Amino acid sequence: MVTVTVAAKDDGIADTLAAIGPRLRTAREQRGATLTGVSQATGISMSTLSRIETGRRKPNLEVLLQLAKAYDISLDELAGTAPVAPTGRHISTRRRPDDGKAVLPLTRYVGGLHAHKHVLPAVDVPPARPRQVSHDGYEWLCVLYGRLWLALGEQDLVLSAGDVAEFDTRTAHGVANAGSGEPVEYLIMFGPQGERLRARTLAPGRGTL
Repeated sequence: MVTVTVAAKDDGIADTLAAIGPRLRTAREQRGATLTGVSQATGISMSTLSRIETGRRKPNLEVLLQLAKAYDISLDELAGTAPVAPTGRHISTRRRPDDGKAVLPLTRYVGGLHAHKHVLPAVDVPPARPRQVSHDGYEWLCVLYGRLWLALGEQDLVLSAGDVAEFDTRTAHGVANAGSGEPVEYLIMFGPQGERLRARTLAPGRGTL
């Protein structure tokens, strides 16, 4: 008897599955949701959610459908197969119903640093101290316009256009419009595995790196 072995054709499926976990975590964090809250809303255990986000478990279709509904996101977006704009940039702006924040992803979250732009609507009076969350990772934040209230641990900072803050996201943190009567726009660079930005400058007298 002759046994014929046919090599399985991957077609990038493994990479697609590996990228779903980080995308799910990004979707949850952009909505200010916790693993506890998502677990209560979906009935999926916290340990399962955590293992899926960190890539230690592959989600089945039923779980993906539940999470896509909870985060108001399509399966195409989770898989990274959503249509792209003519410029080639993936654009899918999300607006959170609780605080009106608009979030524009600037990368496709296939791994490494995630980049997105946030816009907080104008308020005349700042809210109570921002609700804080904590999770694995490292974040770099740059204010583009307006005044942003950053509650970082026990500290309270008001950042203006051009101000930058970076911190370990295991430290409790939260943001809000500081109440200038104008919207706030800011950029976020987030390293889910603790990745950080690396500053490189030209040496004196040299024109290239």
